[in-house]
Amino acid sequence: MTNKNSYKTILVFGAVAYDRIMDFPGKFSDHILAGKTHILNLSFTVNGVKESFGGTGGNIAYSLALLGEKPKLVAVAGRDFGKYKTWLLKNKIDISGVKVVKDEMTACAQIMTDKADNQITAYYPGTKTLDVRLDVQRPRKNTLAIIAPDIVARMVKCAKIFKQNKISYIFDPGQQVARYSPNQLEDSIGGAKMLIGNDYEIQLILNKLKIKQKQLEKLVKILVITKGGKQSEIYHRGKKIIVKAAKKTAVVDPTGAGDAYRAGFIKGLINGWPLAKCGKLASIVAAYAVEKPGTQEHKFSWRELCKRYKENYHEEL
Repeated sequence: MTNKNSYKTILVFGAVAYDRIMDFPGKFSDHILAGKTHILNLSFTVNGVKESFGGTGGNIAYSLALLGEKPKLVAVAGRDFGKYKTWLLKNKIDISGVKVVKDEMTACAQIMTDKADNQITAYYPGTKTLDVRLDVQRPRKNTLAIIAPDIVARMVKCAKIFKQNKISYIFDPGQQVARYSPNQLEDSIGGAKMLIGNDYEIQLILNKLKIKQKQLEKLVKILVITKGGKQSEIYHRGKKIIVKAAKKTAVVDPTGAGDAYRAGFIKGLINGWPLAKCGKLASIVAAYAVEKPGTQEHKFSWRELCKRYKENYHEEL
């Protein structure tokens, strides 16, 4: 493994959240009466509840730790952060950038799934404070940051801080694209080293900014578009690199695959690898994530990773 150590510090800004997944033994449709949705009042009894650690920031930091890095997580949590804190420390993640707001609860997603794989989700985003712990008082050329989905106002603030302090950052607006104004999007993308999103999210960005993809490519050094289990596309200096998705042993839960992909790509960037190799590693890490339920349940050793990389791409990692 070649390691040029292009970056020495990794800042991961994003949400930390508890995911609580519930299994409903029937079908939601059997309990919703046609013509009566204007007075909807339902109660579902579930078989059980499984709580897991999630949130974009926590997920990316977790996979980076598996890859041997020591990322600094920058996030906002609530008074119930204790269990999550213990988990992060166990996985050797720097949580000095996590601000705990004691009169609020940590973000959480209550997800109920029926037998037809339909889901009803209630999401609480946590405190809306804009006070984030970012120790970037002077420019750091050896720092790479990622802005992953969280409350838009905090994401916008982080982008401004990174731009002011000349810190290279990856912009990953994700599902929050819809909540950005065109001006906010343009400002955040304009200062980024790299923009990443799935094909749907990138199309939303193009629609909001009223531009074509070729114009978007000129706004950042690197544009990465993921296309689920098919492939990812990397655009750089007018060239297009296609990376086939890694083979999976099973598709158990695609939730969190995107965050795992981002961690793999970051690992490649900090090692100074060619972009195609960054994308291939990212795809391998994402494959591990979808093979396990939850977003921080997958594990691998570097040896296992190298073996799987060679099997998929017929080259050494």
